[in-house]
Amino acid sequence: MKIPVHHRVSGRVATVTLDRPEALNALTPAQRDRLIELFTAFSADPEVRAVVLTGTGRGFCAGADLRGDPTPAPAPTPPPVNPPGPGGISDPSTTPPPATVPATAETSGRPPRAGRVAGDVSRTLRLGAQRLIGAVLDCEKPVIAAVNGTAAGLGAHLALACDLVLAAESARFIEVFVRRGLVPDAGGAYLLPRLIGPQRAKELMFFGDALGAVDAQRLGLVNRVVPDAELAETAAGWAERLASGPTRALALTKQLVNSSLETDRAAAFAAEAAAQELNMATHDAQEGLRSFAARESPVFRGR
Repeated sequence: MKIPVHHRVSGRVATVTLDRPEALNALTPAQRDRLIELFTAFSADPEVRAVVLTGTGRGFCAGADLRGDPTPAPAPTPPPVNPPGPGGISDPSTTPPPATVPATAETSGRPPRAGRVAGDVSRTLRLGAQRLIGAVLDCEKPVIAAVNGTAAGLGAHLALACDLVLAAESARFIEVFVRRGLVPDAGGAYLLPRLIGPQRAKELMFFGDALGAVDAQRLGLVNRVVPDAELAETAAGWAERLASGPTRALALTKQLVNSSLETDRAAAFAAEAAAQELNMATHDAQEGLRSFAARESPVFRGR
């Protein structure tokens, strides 16, 4: 069965679309693994210089699919023991988890299997949801989330892992885990405090209330809110600007910013100096200096 994740590359921009609108784009393990493959490939593809991630229908991504995976996933390496930990369900605001199967990070909507050993849950999470968030954070191309609707649990964290977040007016963000009696996964406790501080992060995670697009922008989770009809066009415009920029300089800048809150000043300054050294060897850095001296507009090649 075809995995409902579509991607196309046009004008140096890769657009990735989650296409399970009937489930608000809740991620199956197969979709998750496909996203990891794509983001890993984008880093090494010189024809891709910016990425847009979005969804179809009313949902950006309602989290991990707790109701089972309709699409058989190819065995990854190393193989996950179970599907990923949960980040939501088909409609996180109204639909309860299945009554017959407790929705826990351990089961992810599947019946418990015999012979489970200590470490299975953490291993599943590490090889699943955390690996997905890491693939987005580590992608060497700038990534824009075009949030077209509900982004809950894993889906919210998937959006927040992107470098820039555009939200349609109808978008909403939900830390749904507390509603299910769960601990946040998919890097949420790592991402949120860095974006809005620990107190605001706790408020969202403790109460699990839906956060509208305007409020998300006010808190600093969203770069810009646009009318629903303008989301795709705005995302495409931003992506094209990024795709025409100095790709390696953007990659190094992303790396410096992402690591800045995890290091001291000496290490940050050393990383900055190393990044400058690497970047000065690129064509785009030389083109930037040449065009400045010549009072011309630079033409960056992404190399």
